Amino acid sequence: MSTVRVAARRMGPGDLGRVASVGLRTRRLRAALSALGIAIGVGAIVAVLGLSASSQAGLLAEIDRLGTNLLTVTNGQSFFGETAELPVAAPGMVSRIGPVTQVQYTGEVSASVYRSPLIPSFNTNGLSVLAVSLGLTPTVGTSVARGRYLNAATATEPVAVLGSAAAKRLGIDRVFPGERILVGNQWFYVAGILRPAVLAPEIDSSVLVGFPAAETYLGFDGHPSTVYVRARTEEVAAVQSVLGATANPEAPNEVNVSQPSSALVARAQAKSAFTGLFLGLGAVALLVGGVGVANIMVISVLERRSEIGLRRALGATKGNIRGQFLAEAAMLAILGGVAGVAIGAVATAVYASTKGWAVVVPPLAWAGGFGAALAIGAVAGLLPALRAARLSPTEALRTV
Repeated sequence: MSTVRVAARRMGPGDLGRVASVGLRTRRLRAALSALGIAIGVGAIVAVLGLSASSQAGLLAEIDRLGTNLLTVTNGQSFFGETAELPVAAPGMVSRIGPVTQVQYTGEVSASVYRSPLIPSFNTNGLSVLAVSLGLTPTVGTSVARGRYLNAATATEPVAVLGSAAAKRLGIDRVFPGERILVGNQWFYVAGILRPAVLAPEIDSSVLVGFPAAETYLGFDGHPSTVYVRARTEEVAAVQSVLGATANPEAPNEVNVSQPSSALVARAQAKSAFTGLFLGLGAVALLVGGVGVANIMVISVLERRSEIGLRRALGATKGNIRGQFLAEAAMLAILGGVAGVAIGAVATAVYASTKGWAVVVPPLAWAGGFGAALAIGAVAGLLPALRAARLSPTEALRTV
């Protein structure tokens, strides 16, 4: 009597998917919890990369809006380590440079600011007083949020304008008629509040008064401490190279020249350094999720020994069993990866919208997160799949 050998057929992708989904559909809560671990890790990775990209995009857009052609000239230190002084004529000399389009300036005033004379003198709130020129706001890229800025008349009187941070620290959120603050020993009326000055953050924490008023009421000597210079964009480097010698010809080494937009770019790069740390935390969460998937798959193999034995007895090969459990682990990882990408993208969109940034989810974020989830899921399911494939039909059917 001849023996007929039936060749074992390999399962197609559709058959493999249906068989692998049985375990997930019959144990939905367990599958959901396992996928949740993967989703948390992927969501963290996508959110970190998305928020970092959105933050940088928002910052670059802000820099583009404000311009990269702002330069600042500040007083440095003398040879003996003392604070140097810029000449009173420095702004006028700088304005003679050909490519320079705007020149405005401020001067540091030695005075403290208080909301009330009853406040202890040491509680200065970190506020400073600056004498300012009248065209300062457009040059540094800010504007008046409430009230009015100084003009030719109010610059000679005890009238002040508050930077955005200074107003918050003083508890002033709007301008009322007769609103006053104590600057030094002189009451100054509050005329306005500025919006944040991104390129000149020192303005935010300052109380601004006119040069004539500072000289009359606060004993200011009239020397500028910072000169803000706008130049034609294509000639910024050329202007920067001659600013020091132009502002103080007698001691150009006592002058500091900088470009605020470069500092903002450096700050964006510094933020990206922290992105690596948060990515590491997301990767740890993803690894923990992978361990959870591996644990669930091992338990699943133990619980389904009878199913494995029955399938082997009906002709399923070791490869079929191995493929089934690998596909099941991959499905868990795919579900977790898709959920994680969605969670991370939504978190990025919500936070970026509250900050006014452009919503950016780079391909590296969602593709990398999903790919990492799939890889970890496959690795997590490999050992249980091999263990299930090694079970012989007779050994597996003992539990039936």
